[in-house]
Amino acid sequence: MTGTLYITGDAAADELLNNDPLALLLGMLLDQQVPMQWAFKGPESLRQRLGGTLDANAIAAMPQEDLVAVFCDKPALHRFPAVMARRTHDLCVTLSERYDGDASRIWKGTRKASVVYDRLRELPGFGDEKSRIFLALLAKRFKVRPTGWQEASLPFSDEVPRTIADVTNPATLAAVQKFKKEMKAAKRDKQGRALA
Repeated sequence: MTGTLYITGDAAADELLNNDPLALLLGMLLDQQVPMQWAFKGPESLRQRLGGTLDANAIAAMPQEDLVAVFCDKPALHRFPAVMARRTHDLCVTLSERYDGDASRIWKGTRKASVVYDRLRELPGFGDEKSRIFLALLAKRFKVRPTGWQEASLPFSDEVPRTIADVTNPATLAAVQKFKKEMKAAKRDKQGRALA
């Protein structure tokens, strides 16, 4: 698996995202209430703090509060480090129990986007929108395109630069950030729907 994602501005962090399925999944998990660049740099920062290895089985085997301490060390890995550490731990436990610690098994072994979507929805921290964005990310940046991915990931499968799935370089990152600002100013979400 090699992707074409450019997001963090850090070559090592981007390389990890583009080559390690767990790092990509964790970046998506952390992409909540923080800038995308910070969220997706998180897996590389976590890898460094864990001694140079990012392994779902090893993280799952850690006491949860030990992982919280790793996330909370200064500088914190997230705006809400304790909460996201626990979600990361829960996610790794799920990966360990259901997929032998191999995040790529969520999308490998099936040709149906609906199956991939359902597997994503079962993960801690992955709601409907995050699951659809991740499905679009797999298709657009990693050429993982199970049958029906366009429909299953709507509206994120379109050409509008609205999410991480559309980021390949500084220009596309700027376009996504511009879109988000415009939607916020118009009181609309990433899907273009009016906010309550």
